[in-house]
Amino acid sequence: MSAKLIDGKALAQTLREDVGAAVAALRTAHGAAPALAVVLVGDDPASQVYVRGKVRQTEAAGMISIERRLPATSTQEEVENTVEALNKDPDVDGILVQLPLPAPLDETAVIEKIDPAKDVDGLTKANAGRLLLGMPGLRPCTPTGCVMLAKQALGDLSGKDCLVIGRSVLVGKPAALLFLNENCTTTIAHSRTRDLAQKCRAADILVAAIGRPNMVQGDWIKPGACVIDVGINRVDDASAARRYRLVGDVDFDAASKQAGHITPVPGGVGPMTIACLLRNTVLAACARRGWPLPAQIQ
Repeated sequence: MSAKLIDGKALAQTLREDVGAAVAALRTAHGAAPALAVVLVGDDPASQVYVRGKVRQTEAAGMISIERRLPATSTQEEVENTVEALNKDPDVDGILVQLPLPAPLDETAVIEKIDPAKDVDGLTKANAGRLLLGMPGLRPCTPTGCVMLAKQALGDLSGKDCLVIGRSVLVGKPAALLFLNENCTTTIAHSRTRDLAQKCRAADILVAAIGRPNMVQGDWIKPGACVIDVGINRVDDASAARRYRLVGDVDFDAASKQAGHITPVPGGVGPMTIACLLRNTVLAACARRGWPLPAQIQ
């Protein structure tokens, strides 16, 4: 069997176009556009690349992009005060604090300062609780992208057996809840799980979010399963231009011979994360400002 690739780049592009059309409709109807503020602390090169990408795509969608850059020496109070100022700004609809923060800053405390109505990453306790209770709220971007990719491949997910490998609060736990909301029978596996390979072989949908390169082997995959690989790992490769290459948590070549659908790394889940962030910003703006939700993103 040769698995069909789930093209995250193409789906993300479609979602960004829908967001752009929604923003244009909001500008026409209300004379204003949603605004996303990104807080970057320190000079971590990877974080700077991520922020530049978010700013570029925010502006490309017709939204307003706001940056708050702070030095790595910033105190906890200075970072939290920056977030509080954005909370109070009526023109800011979404706030994203770029992680990781430099030590010894307390990331959890900073995230909790974000107004849940502006928490477009869906990471505050309030939004996590709303997800658990099945209430409306802003959902974490990467897990949301995982569900969208699975639905593109399989359509209706009702009744599917879904295994999420990884129990992080960023991906694993919210992904499990989001698949549960799609009426999947969902299991979370982790480092203490027994007979992991056997559990993988029973899954119609397998979501790997563990951060270990090529951990999930090809013979762990149920024939015809949908494999969503969240992992992005650098491995040494002397033949590559940058001396490394990116691989997922799943052995892609071997898994492709078993799976029915599979996301590549890169080009699978990654592009969906920013696209879902843009969509969340529009959702937050409409909820905050009392605007009807544009048809393009309903």
